[in-house]
Amino acid sequence: MNNISPITQYFISQGVPLDTVILLLMFPIIATLIAFLRQVVGIKAFGIYTPSIVIFAFLATGLKYGIAIFVSVILVGMLVRYLLKKLRILYLPRVAITLSIVALAILGILVVGGSQHRTGLAAVSIFPLLIMITIVEKFVAAQIEKGNRTAFILALETLLISLGGYYLAKWELLRILIISFPWIVLLVILINIFLGKWTGLRLIEYLRFREVFKKL
Repeated sequence: MNNISPITQYFISQGVPLDTVILLLMFPIIATLIAFLRQVVGIKAFGIYTPSIVIFAFLATGLKYGIAIFVSVILVGMLVRYLLKKLRILYLPRVAITLSIVALAILGILVVGGSQHRTGLAAVSIFPLLIMITIVEKFVAAQIEKGNRTAFILALETLLISLGGYYLAKWELLRILIISFPWIVLLVILINIFLGKWTGLRLIEYLRFREVFKKL
């Protein structure tokens, strides 16, 4: 590939694969995108870390299978949470049971995918699957603390942010810029300092209170 900066070439010469270099340099940009969406737009989601790892899981599984697994994890998590609610057991054993059932459900989905000749689904590697399964812990915690509706909205917002981050990470021009000028990643520090001093209303709040603003 042409126009690789000396810094990137040095990383590669030390044995670091180019894809790993790109993804690690992409991470600060993705984290900044999530911070912007949360701080300025007002999308909450499950923090910054969870959408970030979901984005990388999507990159590993492909968007179609990634979304299918994400939705399956949330739906199974909701069902298991509902079934376990009557047992009144402690939080950690409840999460352990939920994770176990979600893992078995994902295994079942992979087997069904394989039987239907969906070889791409059956061949998904274990690490993105584990990342997806761990989302259910965040989901269960949100259910307990904030209720089913809020937990579902947070899961949906996490999915939306992850989709935005996925397309950003797949943007070819950005990848070329990163390997040609890896120092541009440092610019996200300035952007985050700006976001850290943000005191204005979020875009969602402008929409929510638009009738109030019309009367001002």
